Amino acid sequence: MFQIFQKRLHFKTFNLSSLQATIQYLQQIDIMKNNKGWNFDNTYKKLPQDFYSILDPMPVEKPEIILFNSRLADELGLDFSETDQADLAAIFTGNQLPDGAEPISQAYAGHQFGHFTMLGDGRAIVLGEHLSPHGKRYDIQFKGSGRTPYSRSGDGRATLYSMLREYLISEALHHLGIPTSGSLAVAETGQPVYRESVHPGAVLTRVASSHIRIGTFEYASRFLSREKLSNFLDYVVSRHYPDLEESENRALSLLKCVAEKQLNLVLEWMRTGFIHGVLNTDNMSISGESIDFGPCSFMNTFDPSTAFSSVDINKRYAFSNQPGIVQWNLAIFAGTLLPFIDDDEEEARKAAQEVIREFEPRFKDEWYRMMGKKLGFSKSGSQQKYLTDQLISWMEKSKADYTNTFLVIANPDETPGHFKANQEFRNWHDEWRATIEKQQGGISEARRRMARLNPLFIPRNHLVEEALTAASNDGDYTKFHSLLEKMKNPYQDQWVAKDLQLVPTGFDEQYKTFCGT
Repeated sequence: MFQIFQKRLHFKTFNLSSLQATIQYLQQIDIMKNNKGWNFDNTYKKLPQDFYSILDPMPVEKPEIILFNSRLADELGLDFSETDQADLAAIFTGNQLPDGAEPISQAYAGHQFGHFTMLGDGRAIVLGEHLSPHGKRYDIQFKGSGRTPYSRSGDGRATLYSMLREYLISEALHHLGIPTSGSLAVAETGQPVYRESVHPGAVLTRVASSHIRIGTFEYASRFLSREKLSNFLDYVVSRHYPDLEESENRALSLLKCVAEKQLNLVLEWMRTGFIHGVLNTDNMSISGESIDFGPCSFMNTFDPSTAFSSVDINKRYAFSNQPGIVQWNLAIFAGTLLPFIDDDEEEARKAAQEVIREFEPRFKDEWYRMMGKKLGFSKSGSQQKYLTDQLISWMEKSKADYTNTFLVIANPDETPGHFKANQEFRNWHDEWRATIEKQQGGISEARRRMARLNPLFIPRNHLVEEALTAASNDGDYTKFHSLLEKMKNPYQDQWVAKDLQLVPTGFDEQYKTFCGT
């Protein structure tokens, strides 16, 4: 620092205010460096305390860092390069809180499988809101950090297995280009967690634009005053959709924006075969990010009714049901905004219903457009829609692999035998190719377009289970890191690593995923 000031003193004109500003700036840089780059600005805590409870994470006995996401740390402007493993483990289990952190657990409610219930962060704590060097705001949250006022009969802890799943899936979604919360770290606690059996305990550090959910609005609407709900509405608009602050009807504009975000999100899930597994209103973020990966999975064999979640007995959240459930959840969200859409309840209801009704035809149009791009079409006309419908029908009837089918279409030289032997598919492919050849750029341009939307790799269920079981049961992370590495580049021009594209016969028929709570 002294050398910098020494150079400044050689100037004939000495500006005291400039010198003071420089000192303050350098002091701030030093503070951020000592604090690993954490830069907390905790606005949620300025809301009435009805929205949260103040508490620290419960200490853990033997913290050990297992995974650390350097890519995400760089995005956040965090630098732990000089931090030893013991300190890193203490930070990411909550044993050592960074300067500026003001831990809270958030209150919210939600419709779970269609039934309203009071909820809240039963095993999670938001450390605070971190501002990145680019000025973007992120919630930093611990999952598995111990009991909170909202834990009910739960222990507030999380299994290593379930936290590894969230880390893996969130990274996969990120690299697939799907809006998602991120995972910064996983640390073991050294303490057992009791579920169906005894598991190692762990804490996941989750990063999201916020943890404000449709269920947060439900909570405020059901249990708090109109004034507090109004203030919360203002806060959400200011935080996530500041362009709406000058809108004549902020509540209606917010509903439209959230509906658009959620429509785009579910389209991305459908594009890649992702099944969230538990699309309750408390698991739908106002920001339009994927969040809360418990019993999530990816579809292999194409079947619209695919649902692997052990708690989704009636397949409410099956693959093909996701758009309708998102629309249903948005209707619940709209209900919380009615008092601010119009003073006349009937007029408010009409305006909200119009937004909700638009969702289905909008989704249908966008779905055809998305599927058309997956098939390499440059436009979405009647012929393109016809070919899409025919392909979907054939895939369901023949139980084709959803991911591999689009790879086969684009790369017929790599077509497996069962595709070649199927006359109906060959006829369809001939018609598809004839349509493609009429487009500008022909087949080569179509293939480039398809390569950008059709992943070569997805986290196949059997590979995920193999990786998670070896890591959580045996401490062997070889398969986990190998799968994680493959997921970093899911879009490629060449069909390689065929072992990652094949599913063991019968595996998915008995496969079940679990929440881990």
